[in-house]
Amino acid sequence: MAAPARPGSGIGTRIMQRLLCCLALGLCLSLPAEVYALGTPRFVDVQGKDGVQLVSKGRAAPIVVGQDDFPGVLRAARDLQRDIQRVSGKMPQWQTSAAGSDVIIAGTLGRHPLIDELARQGRIDTRTLAGQWEGFLIQAVTDPLPGVKRALVIAGSDKRGSIYGIYTLSEQIGVSPWHWWADVPVSRHAALSVPMNTRLMDKPVVQYRGIFLNDEAPALTNWAKQRFGGYNRKFYEQLFELMLRMRANYLWPAMWGSAFYDDDKGNGELADMMGIVMGTSHHEPMMRAHQEWLRHGKGPWDYSRNADNLRAFWAQGLRNTRDYEKVITMAMRGDGDEPMSESANVALLERIVGDQRALIGQELGKDPAAVPQLWALYKEVQEYYEKGMRVPDDMLLLWCDDNWGNIRRLPTLDERKRSGGAGVYYHFDYVGGPRSYKWLNVTQIAKVWEQMNLANEYGANRLWIVNVGDLKPMEVPTEFFLAYAWNPQAWPAEKLPAYLEAWAAREFGAQHAGRIASIVERYTRYNARRRPEQLEPTTYSLSAYDEAERVVNDYKALVEEARQVGQALPKTMQDAYFQLVEYPVRASANALDMWVSSGRNALYARQGRATTNDMAARVQRLFDRDAELTRQYHGANRGKWNHMMSQNRFGYTNWAQPYRDVMPAVSRLRLPEPSAPGGIRAADQMGVVVQGSQAVWPAYGLQHMSVPALDVFDRQPRYIELFNRSREPFDYALKASHPWVRLSHAAGRIDKEQRILVDVDWNAVPAGSMEAELTVSGPEGAKLIVKVPVHKPEGLSPQSAQGHVESRGVVAIEVEHFSRQHAPQGRRWLRIPGYGHTLSGMTTMPAAAPALRVEDGMRLEYDVHLFRGGELKLHATLGPTLKFQPGKGFRFAVSIDDGPLQEVNVHADESEQYWNQLVSDGVAKFVTTHHVDRPGRHTVKFWALDPGLVLQRLVIDAGGLQPSYLGPPESPYYPIKR
Repeated sequence: MAAPARPGSGIGTRIMQRLLCCLALGLCLSLPAEVYALGTPRFVDVQGKDGVQLVSKGRAAPIVVGQDDFPGVLRAARDLQRDIQRVSGKMPQWQTSAAGSDVIIAGTLGRHPLIDELARQGRIDTRTLAGQWEGFLIQAVTDPLPGVKRALVIAGSDKRGSIYGIYTLSEQIGVSPWHWWADVPVSRHAALSVPMNTRLMDKPVVQYRGIFLNDEAPALTNWAKQRFGGYNRKFYEQLFELMLRMRANYLWPAMWGSAFYDDDKGNGELADMMGIVMGTSHHEPMMRAHQEWLRHGKGPWDYSRNADNLRAFWAQGLRNTRDYEKVITMAMRGDGDEPMSESANVALLERIVGDQRALIGQELGKDPAAVPQLWALYKEVQEYYEKGMRVPDDMLLLWCDDNWGNIRRLPTLDERKRSGGAGVYYHFDYVGGPRSYKWLNVTQIAKVWEQMNLANEYGANRLWIVNVGDLKPMEVPTEFFLAYAWNPQAWPAEKLPAYLEAWAAREFGAQHAGRIASIVERYTRYNARRRPEQLEPTTYSLSAYDEAERVVNDYKALVEEARQVGQALPKTMQDAYFQLVEYPVRASANALDMWVSSGRNALYARQGRATTNDMAARVQRLFDRDAELTRQYHGANRGKWNHMMSQNRFGYTNWAQPYRDVMPAVSRLRLPEPSAPGGIRAADQMGVVVQGSQAVWPAYGLQHMSVPALDVFDRQPRYIELFNRSREPFDYALKASHPWVRLSHAAGRIDKEQRILVDVDWNAVPAGSMEAELTVSGPEGAKLIVKVPVHKPEGLSPQSAQGHVESRGVVAIEVEHFSRQHAPQGRRWLRIPGYGHTLSGMTTMPAAAPALRVEDGMRLEYDVHLFRGGELKLHATLGPTLKFQPGKGFRFAVSIDDGPLQEVNVHADESEQYWNQLVSDGVAKFVTTHHVDRPGRHTVKFWALDPGLVLQRLVIDAGGLQPSYLGPPESPYYPIKR
């Protein structure tokens, strides 16, 4: 792909660029924390200290522009003028010549005479800036010109470089990129200054960084129609400004019911003026929208039968965009983003590309090799490539994820040598199987980091574009995707929490930034476990490990924390906070609670509980609450966001969204009365269940029940539940067999249900395994024995234990809690915080390194204590990494102690059924069988043989593992004493 100097090229340039950034960071560390910028060192001081006085003593420094600068640069400078007024209340003058003690000089090299003169005099060093793609320099200069005491110079290497530099200053003074799109208020400051030692030079690593407004109906489409009259220049002006403020430069526009160049003839001109590089989606070749073919096309969308009409259609697309900056999508898919017909073949597609290249030469009057083009290897198109189809070397190969955030393929060593380079098409939103997900943000930035780090290391870093759906629910991952594309080195994995905190501080201030960042990290993790559209009544186990109860309670706690933070924020921040934080938390928690309540309703109906009908009513309330939350969102900022949360989300029966939201099915019971003729026997009024089981007493043949063993290592109480199966209350009593058993309730009256906690006084419990009993008495002599196993082994105590200790027949391990790590020279283990379902992930670096052998020793070790020998099953949970390099698949190996080593190919199953399970669960699970000959201390060893894998959890099933979605909570863990 022909282009100006490729961003990130030249090792010396990159080192100098980063050194300058580090220098600026060191100089600005002492500045106050009220001003924030993501990924750029702070250089604006709101205390009005010495330096260039942007605003001081009621005066704003003039903005000096070049008369002949690009219109897009002048427009951005006007935005800066308004931004300074928003912040300070003072409007800077607009000048084309410098005058005044302090000024802002902003513009493009070669287009701004004052900047060119400062460069010629050596007052600003632009030698490494000139000729760069989208580079900019921000520098404070003393006595730059006669009559000017100080200047802040913003110099761009090209049009977008200048624009990015200008918007960087806007962000630094306190104007968020989302000030319009999420109603983030502007911080007010009476003084703004920039220290005289400020010098910041920056440029992007990924050349094209963009978003795709896809699956945009009904929410975004109906909102745009009401707000702007459709996807016209008014809409796109707001979108383009947002993109530029986030340093994006590339767009695939909304396309399912619209056509960018056909709907408003001013759209293309506006994009080119503002500096947005336009493209069309993966299935819309030659700068024409699919809707344009529906409106103006002739004959079938079939090149083998209708080549002349298709060529004429495509030629018009090139004419429509002849003078505009663009990246042309090449080749073709079937009509409406479907696979090509069965008769399609590699030879036909190669002919299509050849004919399209000829059209480019004819219509644009250029060598096709000099015109940026891409070939999107989406779905079955990648298969054509693997079968041998090739395109000219100067065409960019756009590799794609699987629509669920897992990249399918990345360049090999030989493919990285192609002059056109490679890129990635990624998804935060998707319509298709196994189920569409469009409603809320379900994307962890840790997952984005992990996948796009792979892309960067494997050389797929010429173009990154992400499907953001309606845009509005995806604000956080969208900006992270673009920030990471700008400079991956600025955001290593260990700084992901710092990224979220910096984002929260910029939007809502430093005081609550840590809590807000944690809230956002947790809600996206919870949503990524299972997308809301895929939730079912029994997704989370209603009995094993109290899983459903725990996840609901975790979300309830998150809702409460979000509420508390929201109440502490000023009124001016309420609309932004509701959109960006509180709504997604409350709506997600509400949806999860509704589905779990539906599952409980069905379970309670089977158990005959009196609370069955209460749970049915709860499902109805939660369903209604979702609608109320939607109304609240649509009413934010005087109804500005009406329609934006109108995506249907409940009632899926297949991959396609339901026509209307449908409440989960519920059951209702007709409860008997013991005293009524034909009613329930009084002795059968009382029902009993124990923690971890769905079995109910009384039941035929059930003589006793057992709670899960009380364990000295986790010291958590267990419980039994007594419930009414009629309309009349009853009395109960419990008696323990040992005095050290502790009960939360020993007797009482039950109207509907009562949970009774069972615990022990561990100081009084003798060492050694034992079993206590509870006698549960109910109406008319009803009686049940509940056994209470107690685990306090001899020879091991919490004080002497090391590593993870078996509990209830399992050892569950969060992988960052390793006992030891080993890596050969040049390799290292990396913790990815916040990755996956529960805590974090462990992966190997460099990500693009060659495969290893077991003898190389790239492994993690986990010390565990087991209470019996024999056969064990080891469950390994990994990220859903796809086979992004040709070959047999990626491998890991495991063993316990020095036992037989078992190698696992994580890509052995390539069936569609397995992939459906993989992406729905968001994890890949593997089971190996091992044998230990004795109880006691053992070591689990995990070898990483191929790069790119991310380990999340290890679970040893020593005979007690119960089926659940997330697996058991981490076992008691005692870090190794070093």
